[in-house]
Amino acid sequence: MKKVKRDIVLFFLPCLAYHLYFLLLVEAVSIWDLMYLNVLLLVCFGIYLGIRIYRLSKRERKKNDYMESEGTIAEELRDYENVEIALHDQQILNRQLEEQRECMCGLQDYITKWCHEVKIPLSAALLVNERMEDEKERQQMKEPLEKIRRLLNDALSGCKIQSQMFDLQIRPVHLKECVRESIRNQQFFLIQKHFTLDIRVEDVMVYSDSEWLIYVMDQLIGNAVKYAKEEPKLIIWAEEKPEKIQFMRRIYDKGFTGSNHRDGQYKSTGMGLYMVSQILHKLEHQIEAESEYGVYTRFTITFTDHRKFFHL
Repeated sequence: MKKVKRDIVLFFLPCLAYHLYFLLLVEAVSIWDLMYLNVLLLVCFGIYLGIRIYRLSKRERKKNDYMESEGTIAEELRDYENVEIALHDQQILNRQLEEQRECMCGLQDYITKWCHEVKIPLSAALLVNERMEDEKERQQMKEPLEKIRRLLNDALSGCKIQSQMFDLQIRPVHLKECVRESIRNQQFFLIQKHFTLDIRVEDVMVYSDSEWLIYVMDQLIGNAVKYAKEEPKLIIWAEEKPEKIQFMRRIYDKGFTGSNHRDGQYKSTGMGLYMVSQILHKLEHQIEAESEYGVYTRFTITFTDHRKFFHL
């Protein structure tokens, strides 16, 4: 009704102005003429006001009907200037967002539970595989089992990263131990692809989360395995610079092109390096990639020296 009040004020102000004009400045003006003019104006304004109130009431009823709906209404009421509409849509969108979040959390919980359930028969299958007497058959069976194990670990890690329960434990970590653990995790595929290893990592301490750092190394070494061709070589070394430590991993393949997937030999989702970048961002580490086509690919992870911060 604010608009109706505004219209009434805008009507009476000009009326007052012309009354004062005629009464004070115009001589021999007839009071009856003014009365007749006032009645005529009031009738016209009354008709206008009635139509105005009817339209506003109709709009208000339409808005109230939409306000009871479960969907957003801003598109249908784009001509309305009302904070209630914006608040209504905000509440609807917040509720939809919360429902989607709960759905995603439920899906993550289901995937996590499913992965843990699958790990039990997978471990049993790996144990049975180790007891097979035929070496050739044992190796043939172990490869898909190891791939399943790696994919399960990737799925679990992906759920943890996206979860609100993602937890980091930053503490001094022996970089050499993390490298060894990652090599052990990938040893089957490294041996299968006949990798030559050159590890030059001293007993360097960095501030990181050992679990996630090992996962990052697993992904990078796994990439080397996926794209390996003839005489692959994996070089890992670390060098300390002022206030930072650089850990480098280099893949050297004879005739390496890094495009196996385009030849149909390997299908990649591209999620591995994405997960690596997400984890390192959360760990506040930096990663850089350098590649020479057909020669090598090198990833450099930079750890900032936080010893001064911890007064060590």
